Amino acid sequence: MGTPNLASIIMDFHPTTTDDYHSLLLFLLPVFLTWMLLFKHHTRHHQKPSPAPLPPGPAPWPVVGNLFSLGPKPHKSLAQIATTHGPIFSLRLGRRTTVVISSASVAREVMLHHDAAFSGRSVQDTATVLGHYEASVAFMSPCPRWRFLRRMCASHVFANSKLEAGRDMRRTKVGQLVSHIRNCSKSSKAINIGQVAFTTSLNVLSNTFFSKDMAHLNSEYGREFKELVWAMMVEVGTPNIVDFFPVLKVVDPQGARRRSTALTRKMFKIFDDIIDTRVNMRKASRSDDRDVLDCLLTICEKDDSDFGRFDILHFLLDLFAAGTDTTSSTVEWVMAELLHNPEKLKKAQAELDEVVGKHNSLEEAHSSQLPYLQAIVKETLRIHPPVPFLVPRNVETDVELCGYFIPKNSQVLVNVWAMGRDDKTWKNPDLFEPERFLGSTLDYKGHDFELIPFGFGGRICPGVPLASRVLMLVVGSLIHSFDWRLPDGTSLREMDMDDKFGFTLQKAQPLCIVPMIYK
Repeated sequence: MGTPNLASIIMDFHPTTTDDYHSLLLFLLPVFLTWMLLFKHHTRHHQKPSPAPLPPGPAPWPVVGNLFSLGPKPHKSLAQIATTHGPIFSLRLGRRTTVVISSASVAREVMLHHDAAFSGRSVQDTATVLGHYEASVAFMSPCPRWRFLRRMCASHVFANSKLEAGRDMRRTKVGQLVSHIRNCSKSSKAINIGQVAFTTSLNVLSNTFFSKDMAHLNSEYGREFKELVWAMMVEVGTPNIVDFFPVLKVVDPQGARRRSTALTRKMFKIFDDIIDTRVNMRKASRSDDRDVLDCLLTICEKDDSDFGRFDILHFLLDLFAAGTDTTSSTVEWVMAELLHNPEKLKKAQAELDEVVGKHNSLEEAHSSQLPYLQAIVKETLRIHPPVPFLVPRNVETDVELCGYFIPKNSQVLVNVWAMGRDDKTWKNPDLFEPERFLGSTLDYKGHDFELIPFGFGGRICPGVPLASRVLMLVVGSLIHSFDWRLPDGTSLREMDMDDKFGFTLQKAQPLCIVPMIYK
């Protein structure tokens, strides 16, 4: 067997551990060093003096900067750095300055005084595949097209009137979930909570957009779609050497763009088939707009419209990837925490019994009467935010923040995972204590900076109104209809509560638990 060449070594490398990252960085170090020396003289003579210092931070290594500091779980690594360098610090990641915000007070300062300057997007190379960043409501910087997409979300998908119109459908989907689990309980079959929550979330979205289910609770398709979405989240979330040294884009050393392109094409094939079917139906018989897809196609058909199938595909990719993965992972974390804290589970069940009735089904209208269940969801989002860094921001112009100079084109990471565990804000931050939210007006809708799992300001996730309804309905139904236990031979001590890092944050080990009919 011949010796592998340099190109094959680089292209096949896909780091998953700290040692893997170190190996890649040390392997490419001579290349970077040569490249940096060529530009050193140019950079020195073209830097402008700054009116204030950069935020403090750990000393960077030559060429690679602080890349070694990221590790396989950057949310935890950067939280640890914040304990030394403070709630706002800077890193040098390759060629790029990155500012990390780890406190509510600094995030509030950004929102109140610098929201426009921090409203750009730092787009990872994996988010550029097939032109996604050019059409994505998540990754596009503010512009007329971005504002149009936000208005479309507000008027056609997440408007209160639209959400009210979908209430019966969501009740039906959650009812199917309860029936499926009840059947499993008869044979004491363990349920993969993340999987069934994902399939339910997927069908809620697919009925909102397409008036059809995309998967069945006992089918393989839901599992395959979940794996597809998670694989995309891993590629977007995993540190990619290309983002720190753009000159390497042509090489794609970790193969991230290649994999992301293949995954995105798979997703687009699914949506393309659905769109083709609907277009043929519309040609065969004229009908009123009955769902979001009809509305999108009607916009495309207008004579003066520059909104086409390309835009629809990327719009669907954004909403389905974000809307399914974040909701299902939060449901899974809620159930894991409640199993670890059985007294909290009993307290929530008692509240549901009193408000809903033991033998009645939970309705969305009950949510406002269930403060403890609301507190459980909030506490879970505090400890396990779905997107630990939110979507990275890009600084649009030089700006001074908290007495520090933030240069234009800096990347900004808001570490909401660290903010949720800040002992200056939260008492006993590592403990699961829903009671901390009882009698409190704190919410996760983007106005209270202590709890911003879905972002804040003009870049807040547009799907929060739907996500909050689905979370309350699914979690409430799971604990109102059933008791839960671990599979035989498994103890709480053995239950893995670690997370795995991607663009979103999931349990490292899926939560598989056994339902019992709640008496």
